[in-house]
Amino acid sequence: MTFMNAPFSPGDGSRIVEWNPGQRVIGAQDVYQLVILALPGFSQLGLSSFVDPLRLANSVCDRTFFKWTLASLDGKPVECASGFALSVNSDFSSAGECVQTGKGPNMVIVCASERVEKQASTSLSKVLRLCRRHGVPITALGTATWLLAESGLLENTACTIHWDKRAALSETFSSLQVTDHLFVRDTHLVTCAGEFASFDLVMELISERLGKETALAVCRHTTAEQWRSPSDRQWTINVAEASICKPVADVIRIMEEHFEDPLPLRDIAKCVGRSQRQIERLFRRALSSSPMRYYLHSRLSRAKRLIEQTELPVVEISIACGFASASHFSKCFRQAFGMNPSACRAGR
Repeated sequence: MTFMNAPFSPGDGSRIVEWNPGQRVIGAQDVYQLVILALPGFSQLGLSSFVDPLRLANSVCDRTFFKWTLASLDGKPVECASGFALSVNSDFSSAGECVQTGKGPNMVIVCASERVEKQASTSLSKVLRLCRRHGVPITALGTATWLLAESGLLENTACTIHWDKRAALSETFSSLQVTDHLFVRDTHLVTCAGEFASFDLVMELISERLGKETALAVCRHTTAEQWRSPSDRQWTINVAEASICKPVADVIRIMEEHFEDPLPLRDIAKCVGRSQRQIERLFRRALSSSPMRYYLHSRLSRAKRLIEQTELPVVEISIACGFASASHFSKCFRQAFGMNPSACRAGR
């Protein structure tokens, strides 16, 4: 398996060095090698946000500290969600053999599509099991966390996934500790929300291996001021709402944490130290909506995602979104989306 991006004199990648937060290794013999497993429909934004900073780190240092190769299921070009076809260097079977030799890689990256629920395969599961057996760290970008969950790799491990799949992941795999952080790491497993959070993740890797000065130099090249902390939370409010004030944002956060057990406005007001009247006024000004109408729409939007992305019974979805009865849920859903939940599922 040939590793890409070696514009300068390559180092010896035979010694595997794990991504250890407490260890900074930049010796002459250390080249950090990555294998990227790309499934059809993967996010080009999420992958580029991870890989391009590695290329820049090599350029800034005038040395190859990072190498990577791209693999598809069958070794043929793989198409991303934007419709671009990327050529690859190998297939998943070859990637598994590379892991099994014990000579590399240092990390395996998994990139999946929005339809990740249908992307599990024997070849992928074999690679992931080999990584686990040989202690090779696995990173899941965006929706790929779902595939790690299906493979049983996330038991008793905190994880994250892109916010659009968070509800479906939590309800489908009820034993998981799903957070809304940008990324979550332990020694051998990293899960990342993907998209621009991939940049935050890789900047941590660059900073820890090459030092903060190198990481800041990479930031300057990308015109990014800085990178975010892994514990920062994903922002699920759309662009049109991005100018809202902090009190409204705090209220929305509390609402998102209590979809299954909706809170009355008086309790939310106590949590943020505001009066109900103040919150109502702020919501009208920022969102042209009352707080409780916004709350209801958010719960219904979560229900719609669960209907579209899972096979959970509609009754379970209604309960998970805080509705006391299926009939009330169906009525509210129809008023919001112009169809009942069953018709929404049938037409997905």
